[in-house]
Amino acid sequence: MRRTLLTATAVTAAALALSSCGTTEPAADSAEKSAEAITLTDGTGAKVKLDGPATKVVATEWNVVESLVSLGVKPVGVADPKGYNTWDGAVPLTNSPKDIGTRGEPSMDTVASLKPDLIVATNDLPASAVKQLKKIAPVLSVKSADGTGQIDQMLTNVDLIAKATGTTDQAKTVRSDFEAKVAEGKKAIAAAGLDGTDFAFADGYVASNQVTIRPYTAKSLIGEVSAEIGLKNAWTVKGDAAYGLGSTDVEALTDLPKDTQFAYIGNDEDEGATPFNGALTKNSVWKSLPFVKSGDVHRLDDGIWMFGGPGSMSAYIDSVVGALTK
Repeated sequence: MRRTLLTATAVTAAALALSSCGTTEPAADSAEKSAEAITLTDGTGAKVKLDGPATKVVATEWNVVESLVSLGVKPVGVADPKGYNTWDGAVPLTNSPKDIGTRGEPSMDTVASLKPDLIVATNDLPASAVKQLKKIAPVLSVKSADGTGQIDQMLTNVDLIAKATGTTDQAKTVRSDFEAKVAEGKKAIAAAGLDGTDFAFADGYVASNQVTIRPYTAKSLIGEVSAEIGLKNAWTVKGDAAYGLGSTDVEALTDLPKDTQFAYIGNDEDEGATPFNGALTKNSVWKSLPFVKSGDVHRLDDGIWMFGGPGSMSAYIDSVVGALTK
């Protein structure tokens, strides 16, 4: 806290008075606390001020939950922790945080009851919810995705959260481990003679008996990581500006190159989210695709969050390299 400037005489008098009554220690504590204060600019451009590294942290989205866990921080509150452990098993929770509600609609009462010193959110959370959360504790919002540089944005988010939680050394390790995994994956793909292989990753869902397929284009996080290890994105559909995700139907898969390697991540707990080994197995168009006939459809390991952090992407590299080189 800034103090009002005193005249030289007043300063001298105050010093003598403090000396005589032995109250200089609180002043030292105040200075120490001020030195630990943290001011950050988050992903929305907002200034976030903390008294010191946050220890009681609430997270409203799974990608920031993963970042916290990777940094060794155990969040006290998480949006849908059961869903997180199902879809992001690559970086599982190491504690039992309070369920604060859904990722889009956190319970303000539950969050407030935890008395957090920091709430980590993303720019996908509605502004109205962020406004309410800011009445409870400082809110650090990160940019969930950036089609102009997904990997850079992912690592930037980790670094920002690390600064807020005093875990910058851990962030360096997270970054170096990921970079090493990329190099390892690239080497394995090249050694198998697969560099430049046409590769298409997608997820899908079934609603009202209709199958929708969501291609992960070259501008998606999965797309960028795949390119880093030497695979060529086979999708020609256009994705959205932020996530690089497209939307298509099974007929559009006929536009993929005949020698495409097709991959997806499933979830046995949600049959509607895994059409490639479910609803589509009876579809004549799907069954006629060259890569389906040749057995070049790969279900990657469950529990890899496609929008996660370095931990998920490292697990993705291991899984896709293992699938393509077996």
